[in-house]
Amino acid sequence: MKLASLFSGGKDSTYAIHAAKKQGHETKCLLSVFPKSDESHLLHHPNMIWTRLQSESMNIPQLTINSNSDQTDDELSLIENLLQDAIAQFQIEGLVHGGIQSKFQKNNFEKICSKLNLSVISPLWDAEPELYMNDLIDSNFEFILTAVSSDGLDDSWLGKIISKYDILSLKHLSEKFAFNLNFEGGEAETFVINCPLFSSSIKINKFQKEWDGYRGRFEIVDAGLNLNA
Repeated sequence: MKLASLFSGGKDSTYAIHAAKKQGHETKCLLSVFPKSDESHLLHHPNMIWTRLQSESMNIPQLTINSNSDQTDDELSLIENLLQDAIAQFQIEGLVHGGIQSKFQKNNFEKICSKLNLSVISPLWDAEPELYMNDLIDSNFEFILTAVSSDGLDDSWLGKIISKYDILSLKHLSEKFAFNLNFEGGEAETFVINCPLFSSSIKINKFQKEWDGYRGRFEIVDAGLNLNA
């Protein structure tokens, strides 16, 4: 099936493309809505501008649109517009997304796709958190934390490439501080710098960290494809 992917550049949306490919589907385009702010309940915010590098590395074209509202209905309308464009340009038959537990997101996406006569592919739905996080590493996904906003996650995690050892540490912290190990609740945001879908890894040349004692963000200031690797 020819699919469009709701794409944020994080581990879940990228791995969903990988999982859909293993199921025999082909992702024809990426759909990225750039949210107005981090107040969005539907969309991923940090470092969205750099998804263009991931699009280039995967050789999958990207359709983008900027949102001027944090209202969910307005954002859903933009997603519907992008899906209509994807149908026209790439003859897509369905949508793949990386939702794991958010029924709010899943129900909204299914409603739009039903209206447009599209199938919905949710390959990560109900994935067991620890198994999923380890499967990411086993599948050669390299990703960093670009935001943290939970007790137990301090600024030392910002920009860190997550390893198997880190998952053990995160599991301990998630049990102690009661956050989702897979960050489904927004406890942290991620950005994929390399995976089997990429022809070239992403090299971060310049960044800046922000930390207020509880919340933090890793902002990529300059990056490029590591074409020599």
